[in-house]
Amino acid sequence: MAGLQEAGRLGIKPFEEAEPVELRPNWTQDEIQGVILAAYRQVLGNEHLMQSERLVGSESLLAKGIITVREFVRAIAQSELYRQKFLYPNFHVRFIELNYKHLLGRAPYDQSEISYHLDIFVSQGYEAEINSYLSSVEYQDSFGDNIVPYHRDFQVDHVGQRAIGFSRLLQLYRGYANSDRAQGQKQPRLTWEVARNLATPINASARSTLSGGLGGSRGDVYRLRVLRAAVPGAAVVRQITTELLVPYDQLTNKLQQLNRSGNKVISVTPV
Repeated sequence: MAGLQEAGRLGIKPFEEAEPVELRPNWTQDEIQGVILAAYRQVLGNEHLMQSERLVGSESLLAKGIITVREFVRAIAQSELYRQKFLYPNFHVRFIELNYKHLLGRAPYDQSEISYHLDIFVSQGYEAEINSYLSSVEYQDSFGDNIVPYHRDFQVDHVGQRAIGFSRLLQLYRGYANSDRAQGQKQPRLTWEVARNLATPINASARSTLSGGLGGSRGDVYRLRVLRAAVPGAAVVRQITTELLVPYDQLTNKLQQLNRSGNKVISVTPV
């Protein structure tokens, strides 16, 4: 999606150049090990994996051809290891963001997708939430049974791709050598963009985009410049611009409240 120069500056060049990892017929032991390691790296968000944490039983089933790559990915995502790394430490919406990144290779596109998966998680439980990605038409069309999921929205011409996906995924990305847990962020990163249904501007020269942008953290405060809606029945109709200071953890609710009341948010900036 980005040109070669831009890909290098944004830190996504490895994804631009890499081919999808696929388990083809008549594979060798080196190839099956490459698939296993690629699956761990993708599903665990580039987290370092200790030998004692490996799912030896599931690896053996894959190596014997008893399960597919998709089922191996499912085993990782439904394991206690995945829960400890991504479910227990995080808020539910952050967990869903990471599930999209790890299992579908993209970020959530809009609020409806987050709401859909949040409802599944709350009403049906953890395994149903994981299965909703892996059993989806999107997963089948994108990866099938034998391709390890990868970050699709850093490239072009993929099934169901939307232009907004590049900046969404870039918000969840922290460099090829980093890991999702090392970022230390329990709060969701896409609150502002998803609530407003806007893409994040990409400034390749600014490292702030790669270190969180407007994703924010719990202690952050944001300044909202708001164009107030006209008062019904007022003798004089005029536009008034005001500023509000809003803590990060109240940002989504405040943006939605302003939208419902007909106000227009002109800008959102960290204080």
